[in-house]
Amino acid sequence: MEITPDIFIFWQWHGLKINATIAITWFNVLILVMGAWLVTRRLRREGRLSRWQNLLEVLVSGMEEQIHDMGLAPPREFLPFLGSLFLFVLFSNLLSVIPGYLAPTGSLSTTTALAICVFISVPLWGIQRRGIIGYLRMYIKPSVFMLPFNIMGEVSRTLALAVRLFGNVMSGSMIAGILLTIAPLLFPVLMQLLGLITGVIQAYIFAVLAAVYIAAGVQIEQQREQQVQG
Repeated sequence: MEITPDIFIFWQWHGLKINATIAITWFNVLILVMGAWLVTRRLRREGRLSRWQNLLEVLVSGMEEQIHDMGLAPPREFLPFLGSLFLFVLFSNLLSVIPGYLAPTGSLSTTTALAICVFISVPLWGIQRRGIIGYLRMYIKPSVFMLPFNIMGEVSRTLALAVRLFGNVMSGSMIAGILLTIAPLLFPVLMQLLGLITGVIQAYIFAVLAAVYIAAGVQIEQQREQQVQG
């Protein structure tokens, strides 16, 4: 039973290496890009819509509604980033039910990279909405003495976001391996079903937490705009 796909090295030259995490990540990205192209190449506004377009519209509208409920408006602005995070984590987790497939989300390096993307996006949107002075002022509220604690809070929640996803995926794989060792004829189907359910849940939780962190960076400015409009 392997804990992480990082241990499988496909190619190495001096300090450069390509392990299973990198290879499978790019494979997943390639499949997602090709799938997106195939689904969107024949979109229609009128007439009979294909099943794929109907599925795509349901998925996009559902994600936009969730983003709006998180306090991010307009949701279409945040959809490409948050939707990409959700689909990548979801696709990686769902494929883990295939024997021999090593989910890149089972690697701490992958989950850390995803968390860093969220960490960078928060100040980018915060500065865009509130200005650099208004955003940086958030770190010295309610007093300037809170500056180091607010900075530590930003870093710690990024670390927690990475470790949470990695820990849940890794623990799920370990539990599945233990159960399959104990009763290989009884648990395979049950564990595959459980893996599908937990994969969807973990992708949803990761995307929701990312939306919550981004909303925290732009929320004050949105409230101010609503007060001006009211």
